[in-house]
Parts: sequence; C-alpha cells; structure tokens
Amino acid sequence: MENRFKPDNDVVIDEHTGLMWTQNAGLVEFPLTWEEALAEIKTFNETGLFGYHDWKLPNRRELFSLMSHEVINPSVDAGHLFTGIFHGYYWTSTTCARLPDQAWYIHLGGARVFKGMKHRSYMVWPVRKIHPGGSRVWQTGQTVCYDGSGSRLDCDGSGQDGEIQSGKTWPEPRFRPEDDSIHDTGTGLVWLRHANAFDGPMDWNTAFDRVAQMNRDRVQGYDDWRVPEIRDLESLTDMDHHSPALPENHPFTHVQAFYWSATTSQYDTGYAWVLYTKDGPVGVGYKPLTEFFLWPVRGPYTGMGADDEADR
Repeated sequence: MENRFKPDNDVVIDEHTGLMWTQNAGLVEFPLTWEEALAEIKTFNETGLFGYHDWKLPNRRELFSLMSHEVINPSVDAGHLFTGIFHGYYWTSTTCARLPDQAWYIHLGGARVFKGMKHRSYMVWPVRKIHPGGSRVWQTGQTVCYDGSGSRLDCDGSGQDGEIQSGKTWPEPRFRPEDDSIHDTGTGLVWLRHANAFDGPMDWNTAFDRVAQMNRDRVQGYDDWRVPEIRDLESLTDMDHHSPALPENHPFTHVQAFYWSATTSQYDTGYAWVLYTKDGPVGVGYKPLTEFFLWPVRGPYTGMGADDEADR
C-alpha cells in the first residue's frame, strides 16, 4: 500500500491496519520486564501521553503487522516514518498459552517471533486503535490473563491481550469444508485439509517442486496451489491454544510440528521463514535440510480479511 504511514505530530497512523503508534519506538528508553511494561502503559494513560488515554501494549498480531520480511534492521517497511527503533526484541501483551510465565516478543531487527520469561527485560512500543474505525488486524484469539509467574488472574484492568482482545473478530464458523480443502472465511485462503499430504518433511526446494506437480495434476481441480507465505501460516495461529496453536475445533488433520514458508530470510538467504505449530513461534529453517513440512494453500492474503480486500 502506498503512503501506508501518515505522520501526525508525535504519532504515526498506519492506514493499512487502523493502528496509531508513537513515532518514537524508543520512547521508553530502557528494557522493562513484562509486568513493568504493562505498568508503564498505564502510566502513559494516566498522564495522557500525546493527548490520549487509551494506549496499550500491542498484542502479538498487532506488532507482527508492522513487520516486513523484505528488509532488516529494522524489519519495518522501508517507507516507515518511525524513529528510535531498537533492532532487538519488543514485548507484546500476549501470553504463551502453554507456558504462561512466558510472553511473546518480536525482534525488530529481523521479525522473529518468539516467547520468553516475563521476568526478562525487553523494549516497549505503545499503540492505540483509531476510533471509531478500530483495528483491521485479526484478533490473536487470547481470552485469558496471567501474572508474571504464570498464574491465572482476573483480566479486569490488566491491560493484557486477554482483557482487551483487540482486533477484528473472526467469523463464525471460520472454516468451511470444500471437498478435501478448508476455506478460511476470514482470510479467504484455502488450505489442504490434510496438513501432511506428502507424508514427511522435505527441503525447501522440494516443497516448490511438490506444489508445481500439484498444479500440473490440477489437484482438486485447481492449478494455483502455492507454498504459503509466512503471513499465511501465522494467520492460522490462535494464542489461546497450543499443541497445536490453532483455533479450537479446527477441521485440519495430520497437523505437523513445523512448516516451510515461501518467504526467504533477508538476514541469510540460505534460510526461509517457518512456523512452529506447538506454540506458534515464527523462526527460520535452513533451506537444504529435510526437516520441515509442506502445507499447500491457494488464494491471496495480505494480513487483512477477505472482505477488506474485496473493498479495495
């Protein structure tokens, strides 16, 4: 999208997502623990930072929406208007469902999504929704809250993802069966129902060869199958669940632990981005290794809903 970012004094509006970020990503100069980060956001709201009282710590999908896999240091679109971006980890408000004493953070140097102990210290970047339009980023799925030690607590006033549940609500039902495929009515993507249709892992180049053969064979009557981009894979994650981190009652079968994406790492082009489904980390895999699985997909996806794209 051209002119995605719009400056407005000390903030930047992302017109792609409907989110407002502080222009200075280093406004909080020092790393904080997760609970300190949430407390710092409360202070911003009490003092009315830049005239607003509804700042929050971004959830995992909101911070991921800023990531570009085409650039590094920082891993934000080249046309961004931000200052003070630290090329390291930033907290999100989203807890790891399997290990609730850990929370998700994202590396702003390279876009890696991982989880870490809440007592460790990382950077903080406030965000807020633009009213009345709200956010065009999908919800993470998280509905519960935990303290720094991983004990469940009342979400009220916590400022966590489980309390705010910011973002677009997924359609219900989300998944619609179509023969041996599953249509995600939120993203518009169509996935194979069988998530291990090739019966084992493969190297990265073989994944593309397998998809090319699918298209020659017109599997299920189509010739536009592809290796998913990393955003396609990440869109399947649900942060209220683990093992796998997919929505409750999802219709897929034979879900494996990790999947290749078609997205090459810009840190080292010998690696490609991968999704680990147990908890939902986004990391990288070495392309020549026969270690990751293929989950073919059809259809375009940009990080927004299918209906949003139709409106453009």
